[in-house]
Amino acid sequence: MKTSIVWFKTDLRLHDNETLVNAIAQSDSIIPVYCFDEAHFNKTAFGFQKTGAFRAQFLLESLLNLDKNLRQLGSGLILLHGIPALEIAKLAQKYKATKVFAKKEVASEEIKTHQAVEAALWKMQIPLETFSTSTLYHAKDLPFPLKDIPEIFTQFRKKVETESEIRKAFEKPTSIKSPVIENICLPTLKSLGLKTPKYDCRAAIEFKGGESAALERLNHYFTETQAISRYKETRNGMIGANYSSKLAPWMAQGCISPRSIYYQLKNYESIYGANESTYWLVFELLWRDYFRFMMKKHQTQFFLQQGLKGATSSAYKHNVSKFEAWKNGKTGVDFIDANMLELKHTGFMSNRGRQNVASYLCHNLKLDWRYGAAYFEEQLIDYDVSSNWGNWSYIAGVGNDPRENRVFNIEKQALTYDKNKSYRQLWLEDEMIS
Repeated sequence: MKTSIVWFKTDLRLHDNETLVNAIAQSDSIIPVYCFDEAHFNKTAFGFQKTGAFRAQFLLESLLNLDKNLRQLGSGLILLHGIPALEIAKLAQKYKATKVFAKKEVASEEIKTHQAVEAALWKMQIPLETFSTSTLYHAKDLPFPLKDIPEIFTQFRKKVETESEIRKAFEKPTSIKSPVIENICLPTLKSLGLKTPKYDCRAAIEFKGGESAALERLNHYFTETQAISRYKETRNGMIGANYSSKLAPWMAQGCISPRSIYYQLKNYESIYGANESTYWLVFELLWRDYFRFMMKKHQTQFFLQQGLKGATSSAYKHNVSKFEAWKNGKTGVDFIDANMLELKHTGFMSNRGRQNVASYLCHNLKLDWRYGAAYFEEQLIDYDVSSNWGNWSYIAGVGNDPRENRVFNIEKQALTYDKNKSYRQLWLEDEMIS
């Protein structure tokens, strides 16, 4: 009997999951597992929780849904707690596993964890095999080796679009053979050291974790509302559920893959027609790919204050009082404060808002940009290591932006994107009253 462990991480889905498909093909029996890595619930070097309450709640919902979907196929999900290298090795020993399958990582901390697990398994002569499951374009299909990926996004995009193809998505398995797996017992947020977040009725959308919710959202945004056909015109919106796809939280946890979104989009275009808006969603998925490939190329440089460019101009000092005012929406600049309050109370913020608050912290307050990135890591429900640190370094002027001194005129941005002040009133009114 070949028994394999499938180590789920940020790939919490059954559709288009190459790791799972290969494990099933190579094994007689499958043990699906997720490990709550204790390092993910500690504080970072910047003093913030690595995983905040909003994302943790979304994660718990996603795991519950994954377990439900696995049980419908004859399996289930085992939850581990602690250090992955120790816990996965113990599980492998318990089930006499012959192989462990997992998704491939690109960021330094995640790679370090992977290497520790691999080393522990190697002592038991158990191989750990990985697959790339997070991008629209597969790394092996790029028209250049990773070390030669263009530093400028436009050059990357044009070459990839003309010279590479998107692989077909993997079908969802029809059945999984597993030993009897006990009913799942999720930890509470309190046991993870977090408080249960309160739902704010002003939130643009109520996010619910899991593959099932991801597919529902995709169907809503594409078919039910056909909002995707207006995406390019509405994507800079700031109020409401449908100014953007809002798929990022599900992609961040791997509840849905970029390829699944892409092929659903192609199906939509075949029925309702393609336009600039439908293309623009693919354009945004390419940005996501780009930052992931850049993270693989540059590794720890993305986390340094001087970034990829070794820029001395970025060496601003941290100022606690200025930062706390920014974090809590008390800078006195209404457009910045409204966005930061939305983030604080919901774990989400529009793309337009993110660019503005990042620019303000870096260029107006002249603070160390890494504290902003670390706060986003704690707070964002859709935190993705590559996109977050890639975008922050970009705005700070130490990343992949070919332009120098890209500074947002906050007053002009507010006038353009919140002309009638409805967004600012939505988020500042209660603060003024209190």
